[in-house]
Amino acid sequence: MDAADRLELGRRALDGYVSGPAAPVRATALAMAKVGTAAAVVLVEGISDQIALETAAVGRGRDLAAERIVVVPIGGAHAIGRFLGLLGTRVRLAGLCDLNEEAIFRRGLTAAGIGSPRTRADLEQLGFHVCVDDLEDELIRAVGTAGVEALFDSQGDLGSFRSMRAQPAWRGRETEAQLRRFLGSGARRKLRYARLLVEAAIARDALPRPLEAVLAAV
Repeated sequence: MDAADRLELGRRALDGYVSGPAAPVRATALAMAKVGTAAAVVLVEGISDQIALETAAVGRGRDLAAERIVVVPIGGAHAIGRFLGLLGTRVRLAGLCDLNEEAIFRRGLTAAGIGSPRTRADLEQLGFHVCVDDLEDELIRAVGTAGVEALFDSQGDLGSFRSMRAQPAWRGRETEAQLRRFLGSGARRKLRYARLLVEAAIARDALPRPLEAVLAAV
């Protein structure tokens, strides 16, 4: 896959997604429509996780669509049981979750009869990997605070970020917490930076381990 192919696949990461309350339902429906012919399905909590994983795949020279690998945003960790029940063992599964939702994923896998993961290592054996504390934290560490601010600057968002961090509620807080808050302060922003941060991490050869591990699992 050459640079032009990677660029085109990267651009597709936001195609068809809009901000607003309908976005999660639409993203899930679009992904689930492809499951019938899938060779593997990766279950993630939300759209930003989906975009991050698909962007990571592009950066690693993979075309998930051609490989019939579908990334499904399930709309939150508590839906994991329902999706595992729908998919069962008829397709190869993998997944990605936040630290706070690790126990929910373990219980869901056990209830679905897919395994009995008691530890994180058990989860990983099943293809499910945990972000600490969440994917935004993983990416901020990978890119570095200065790198994230430089990315904001390149996107015309640095002024808005500095205004936010000057607010009384955020003044003096750790830079990592401020960055995380800014990234999560708008649905469209979170989706856009999911792609940009993953691209920046790949450029530094610092793609977070959970993303690398999920791709390796499928």
